[in-house]
Amino acid sequence: MTRSLSAILGRTLMGSALIGTAMFAGNVYAQSSATIKIASYFAEDHPQNIAIREKFKPYVESHSDMQVKIYPNSSLGDERQYTNGVRTGSIEMAIAGMGLQTAKPQIGFPEWPFLFEDYDQAQSMLNGPIGEKIDPYFRELGVEPLAWTANGFRVFSSKEKIDSMEDFDGFKLRMPNLELYVKVGQALGANVQTMGMSEVYPALEQGVIDGQDNPLATLYRSGWYEVQNNVLESRHMFSPNVYLMNQDFYDNLSDSDKDVIQEASRQSMEMEWQLMRDSASEIKKDLKKAGLEVTEPSQEFHDEMVKAVQPIYDDFYSQYDWAEKMVNMVREGS
Repeated sequence: MTRSLSAILGRTLMGSALIGTAMFAGNVYAQSSATIKIASYFAEDHPQNIAIREKFKPYVESHSDMQVKIYPNSSLGDERQYTNGVRTGSIEMAIAGMGLQTAKPQIGFPEWPFLFEDYDQAQSMLNGPIGEKIDPYFRELGVEPLAWTANGFRVFSSKEKIDSMEDFDGFKLRMPNLELYVKVGQALGANVQTMGMSEVYPALEQGVIDGQDNPLATLYRSGWYEVQNNVLESRHMFSPNVYLMNQDFYDNLSDSDKDVIQEASRQSMEMEWQLMRDSASEIKKDLKKAGLEVTEPSQEFHDEMVKAVQPIYDDFYSQYDWAEKMVNMVREGS
């Protein structure tokens, strides 16, 4: 007896559905026992890696069948390389800066000069209304933002003391190879040179550059204080980090494993922010013990720096229709 065409099609569609379901289930199962590689450029004893090691890793491993392996010190490549690795899926997760702003300018917004006043404001805004506005742009690039953390407020280290705008004139300043950073350095009057993190120490030691800008923790943990004499607590930019996970990897996790990742990220994030707050004064003491002079800019000097970077804001306001609204969100706290 010849089977009807509808019966044949029905069996075929049912079989295809079962195969698809089995493939999806197999993928979820594979994810559930995966090893999550986490890349960063931070030293092992930096608050970023301490929090991942003491909070994220043990929580994930005790609440799921997943394992976590941490790769500090750019051991999986520099930030650009490992961030691209997360996007392509060769690396599951990274502690990344705002380098993806080159593709989506909204991602670079939190680093705009003199935007945040303190850690409390930065944490509440980034893990709140500002983060909610920016997170979708990460997803458009194939990564899932899990939590915003702190790299810290950036300062200038130098061989010669900086205590006025005139001291920036001709100052050979290393900054990351990002347009915003270059613009900030140039607006202050410095001769900006871009280079990777691994190049900074020998460049300072050999006098290729006069100084650099980074948060205190990075300055100290990277050992650059050994070839610098002064620190200006300019706090001219706030550098956030964000836990990024490959989007396909995250999407294929079971709901329970997603909950584990989210909670582990939250706990790690909370610890990291607190470590950054607590470590600031201790690091300053350690830098002073190492022979560095730490200078707080006068109010007049601070105001002059803020005024010098205002043209950057003016350019952004004319270039981006979202810029002024985002700035007002921060300044109004909503």
